[in-house]
Amino acid sequence: MGEHYFAPRPGSAGRPRTVDLVLPDLHLRLGTDSGVFSPDRVDLGTRILLETVPPPPAAGDLLDLGCGYGPIALTLARRSPQARVFGVDVNERALELARENATAADLDNVRFSLADEVDPALRFAAIWSNPPIRIGKAALHELLLAWLPRLAPGGLAHLVVQKHLGSDSLQRWLAGQGFPTERIASRSAYRVLAVSPRTESEPA
Repeated sequence: MGEHYFAPRPGSAGRPRTVDLVLPDLHLRLGTDSGVFSPDRVDLGTRILLETVPPPPAAGDLLDLGCGYGPIALTLARRSPQARVFGVDVNERALELARENATAADLDNVRFSLADEVDPALRFAAIWSNPPIRIGKAALHELLLAWLPRLAPGGLAHLVVQKHLGSDSLQRWLAGQGFPTERIASRSAYRVLAVSPRTESEPA
C-alpha cells in the first residue's frame, strides 16, 4: 500500500499537484503532494463534514486535529476570521503544504504545527476533525483522549468517520468516556458526530 500518510517524514518522491475545495461559501485551491492524506482530491468525509457542521464560533481558539494539507483548518479560518485556528498533524510534508496553502489563500489567522508545539494551556471553542482512523483503535483513542479534554466549556467537537471504519462503536466509546456524543448527519456511509465536553462527574 506504500507508506502511511501519518508517517512524520514521508519518504516518497514528491509529486506536487492541486485540488479544489468548493463549498457553498468558499472556494480554495490547495496544493498537495505524495505522502499526504488524500492527495488527489479533497476526501469525501472532509467535504461531508464541512457541508454539514454548524458555523464555527466567531472568535476563540479553534482546532483541526489531523489537519493534513489544511482543508478543514482553512475553512475554519475563512468562516471565522476573528478566531485563531490551529492545525496539528504528525506529517511534516503535510504541515508545510498547509502553511503554503494558508499563504496562498491570504489567511493569516491560522497556524500549522506539530502537536507538542501547541500551548498545552489552550482550550478550544471548537475541534473539527476527520480523524486518522487507520492509525489503529488504541492510537486513535489515545489521540482523542489527549485533545477532547481541551474543549472549552460550551465547546463542541465535530468528527467525521466512515460507518464501516467504526463510527458507531466510536460514538459508544466516546459516551463511555464521559463525552456526550450524538450523530448529527449521515451521508454516503459517513457519520458526523458532535462531541460535548466531558461531564463533570466523569473521572479524567
